[in-house]
Amino acid sequence: MGPDEYVISADEKTSIQARSRKHAVIPPGPGESMRVEHEYERKGSLAYRAAWDVRRAKLFGRCEVKSGIKAFDCLVDQIISQEPYRSAKRVFLIIDNGSSHRGERCIKRLQKAWPNILPVHLPVHASWLNQIEIYFSVVQRKALTPNDFCSLKMVAHRILQFQEPYELIAKPFEWKFTRQDLAELTSKLPPKTVPLAQAA
Repeated sequence: MGPDEYVISADEKTSIQARSRKHAVIPPGPGESMRVEHEYERKGSLAYRAAWDVRRAKLFGRCEVKSGIKAFDCLVDQIISQEPYRSAKRVFLIIDNGSSHRGERCIKRLQKAWPNILPVHLPVHASWLNQIEIYFSVVQRKALTPNDFCSLKMVAHRILQFQEPYELIAKPFEWKFTRQDLAELTSKLPPKTVPLAQAA
C-alpha cells in the first residue's frame, strides 16, 4: 500500500440498552466485589457506529437510535469528509455483510458517493476478522459495564466520552494470528461429510 492509501475497519454495535437499575450499583471496596442490582427498567436502545483506521489508530463514531443505510452512510461521510481520506488515492473500507452495507448494491452506492472508497466485505460469519470488533469489546468492558443508565442520552454520552481519551492513547492493534496459524488450525478439523441427499 502507498502512503496515500488507508484501511478503515467499520461496523455497528447494535441494541445497546439503557437499563435503569432499581437500586444504585455499589462499587467494589476492600475485600468486596461490585454489587449490581438485577432488577432494572428498560429505557430503550441505540446503535454505536464506529470506524477504526487500522494503521493510524484513529477513531470515528456516532450513536443513533435508528439503524439502516442512511445511518451507515452518515458514518462513511464523517470519515471521507476529512483529510487525509478525502484526497486519498484509495480508502479500503472493511465491512461485514450487515443489512445496511451488504453486497454489490452497497459497493455501487458507496463508490457513487465517494469514488475513492473500495468496500471489502468479509466472508459471512467472519465479522470477528474486522478490527473494529476489538474496539467494541473494549467499549463493552470499559464503558458499558455495568449497564446502569437512566436514559439513552447518558449511554451515548458515556460511549463518546470514552472514545476521545481512548483515541489519545490508542495504538494499532497487532495481529498475532497468521495465515500459517489458520492453516494449522483448519487442518485439525474433521473432513466435511456430504449429506446423503446431496450426494445422490
